[in-house]
Amino acid sequence: MSDRLPFGFTPGGGSGGSGGSGEGIFGTGAPFFAELEKLLSWQGGPVNWELARQLAIRASADGDRPVTAAETGAVTEAVRLADLWLDPVTTLPSGVQGVQAWSRAEWIEATVPVWRSLCDPVAGRVVEAMGSGLSGSLEQLKNHPELAEQLPPGIDLSQLSQLSAGGGPFLGIINQVGGLLFGAQVGQAIGALAGDTVSSTEIGLPLGPVGQAALLPAAIAAFGEGLGVGEDEVRLYLALREAAHHRLYGHVPWLRSHVLSAIEDYARGITVDPEAIGRTLSQIDPTRLDPEGLQQMLGEGVFDDPTTPQQQAALRRLETVLALVEGWVDEVVDAAARDHLPSAAALRETLRRRRATGGPAEETFAALVGLELRPRRLREAAALWNALREARGIEGRDAIWAHPDLLPGADDLDDPSTFLSSSGESNPVAEIESLDDEPPTENT
Repeated sequence: MSDRLPFGFTPGGGSGGSGGSGEGIFGTGAPFFAELEKLLSWQGGPVNWELARQLAIRASADGDRPVTAAETGAVTEAVRLADLWLDPVTTLPSGVQGVQAWSRAEWIEATVPVWRSLCDPVAGRVVEAMGSGLSGSLEQLKNHPELAEQLPPGIDLSQLSQLSAGGGPFLGIINQVGGLLFGAQVGQAIGALAGDTVSSTEIGLPLGPVGQAALLPAAIAAFGEGLGVGEDEVRLYLALREAAHHRLYGHVPWLRSHVLSAIEDYARGITVDPEAIGRTLSQIDPTRLDPEGLQQMLGEGVFDDPTTPQQQAALRRLETVLALVEGWVDEVVDAAARDHLPSAAALRETLRRRRATGGPAEETFAALVGLELRPRRLREAAALWNALREARGIEGRDAIWAHPDLLPGADDLDDPSTFLSSSGESNPVAEIESLDDEPPTENT
């Protein structure tokens, strides 16, 4: 798990700006209040996604360009061929309903809705915790006059307590400012990711519209630099991975909700250190609202370390299922590519090293959700799927995706033989179906 806090908040640091230059999270140098009314008019949830979208596009604009017709044709043909190569190596049918070639800006526009579903549960809990922590800190200040004396001049503690009580207007302002700050962080992170990602599913999640396979031609060219592999071969290999992800997410109906529920479980466990909120409040100058300074103060120990048993379990579950997704894709793509692409083994290892060195996908996911994927889990998951194929065949391997209760657990990634022997020759899918057919027993 990352030691960074959700949404890019890091202890003792803000977004990396100069702070004193007046050029804060907006990057324009404009006075904060000149933009405040427009930005605080956002009513769409705990993250200001309009701000996030604008910042992401601006952050990825350097070097971005429109996709040419020839590039679109090449991507379409690569995905079509990749789907044909995947047919013999998996029982899951094609999940591709359309093919697109995206620029960075198009990737951002297409993926924001899924980023929103991933980030809003965490953001909502953080904003709620901020408000609760602030109210508690105000009560502490009322009961400890020596602490209240540390507040800067101009703050009326009794009036502030009234405004924040029972979800009052002051807490509404806190929620709006929190959404603005989170929107800035998310936008910067997504913009950085857009500058390097190669497809709609690179982080193991279907970020684009359902059934729409998409590659980024400019990123494909950059990915292949220095590998000594032709661009056509690189494009085909990445198309195989994209098409394999769409087969899995397109035909395992519970998978998407399973991942999102793990993120929500994690969000429910977020807590706030009330003393840190009090320290933050004592540092705010009511005559000068500095967004970058506020952002930095919110990062200085306000959020408790997310290590509760509930959060640990949720993160472990999420980490395991994402490793299983990536491991399955790695396994089936290798099976499909090895007889068609001369550089398949080299490209496979390049993708694995890209993950192992902490690429932008992992860094962005860690910043937004508080989770770092452990690369060794991906290799072990691929080995487990390979062992399942050798023991049960392609159909038996893919049948594991029929129900979440059939999936291997984190311990099974360490020792695939245990998972294989635990079910023996039984058919777990049939066993689950038989439970549904049994008449209910009478209570005694």
